[in-house]
Amino acid sequence: MTEFFENTVGMSYEAAWFTATMVGILAISLIVMFAVAMVIYVDRKVLGAIMMRRGPNVVGPFGLLQSFADGLKVFLQETIIPSAANKGIFLLAPIVTFTVALAAWAVIPFDAGMVLADINVGLLYVLAISSLGVYGVVMSGWASNSKYPFFSAMRAAAQMISYEVSIGFVLVCVVLYAGTFNLSGIVMAQQGHGLGFINGYFVNPLLFPMFVVFFISALAETARAPFDLTEAESELVAGYQTEYSSMSFALFWLGEYANILLMCSLCTLLFMGGWLPPVEWAPLYYVPGIVWFLLKTFFFFFLFSWIWATVPRYRYDQLMRLGWKVFLPMSLVFVVLISGYLMATGHYA
Repeated sequence: MTEFFENTVGMSYEAAWFTATMVGILAISLIVMFAVAMVIYVDRKVLGAIMMRRGPNVVGPFGLLQSFADGLKVFLQETIIPSAANKGIFLLAPIVTFTVALAAWAVIPFDAGMVLADINVGLLYVLAISSLGVYGVVMSGWASNSKYPFFSAMRAAAQMISYEVSIGFVLVCVVLYAGTFNLSGIVMAQQGHGLGFINGYFVNPLLFPMFVVFFISALAETARAPFDLTEAESELVAGYQTEYSSMSFALFWLGEYANILLMCSLCTLLFMGGWLPPVEWAPLYYVPGIVWFLLKTFFFFFLFSWIWATVPRYRYDQLMRLGWKVFLPMSLVFVVLISGYLMATGHYA
């Protein structure tokens, strides 16, 4: 795109690079926001189907415009700030959450070459950016000056940190096999990985357990059911969002779903072959790679919704036990097993 602005429009290289970067950022932001609006609709439809009710079906054809109607509604509402709250941090918290959720998408490849920043340490960048999401929650909980949001913030901090450790070791396992931190390189390393014709690490008996650990840890990292202890209405009213209204609440909502989509896309990129078709069959490559990427990502989102509708919420001690006493030792053992296997088979020769 830089070459287009430089050669066709006649811009200098610096101006062309800046313009191309801004266009890319705007395009990704709009795509992610539209996807968030659609997956909220899908979420409600899946929940409705499982609970044997209709879900959104009035606003627009099949209720497709319901998310946009809800967005307009919160935009027109009054923003209420509690009198005892720290107003600056109170208003900054949802902005931090929303901004961090969008920033991680800069290195996500939707197709071969279709990525804003194809950096060599893309996986480390995603891990670093996603870990910043806890700051928005903690800031909102503390700044609200209310006990329920504060308890929620403490829960969120402990929960996210606990499962980030396991996620980190899972990523080490994937990097050992792929030999790169570049997300596009990780996808291409999965081409023909399973028996020479299946694209994806999920067929690997050493990586499949790590795939399961990553998927469950992604549920906990995004505070999604059955690990939604930060928003548990039975004891926390609404958690860190209790004192928020209008667009400040909507930014939390958008950031949360953008993070969920990010984790679904990482499941696709790290274990399911990204934009590659499921199997190495030439006719399947006529389907654009971005179509395969979106289908796989929305499949994982469907699993997120399915679990939300069917699995009861964990107790907090069960949540911590799973993270520290099950996933952490398990992921450490598999790091040793995978590295030992790769050394024994001459993978690093």
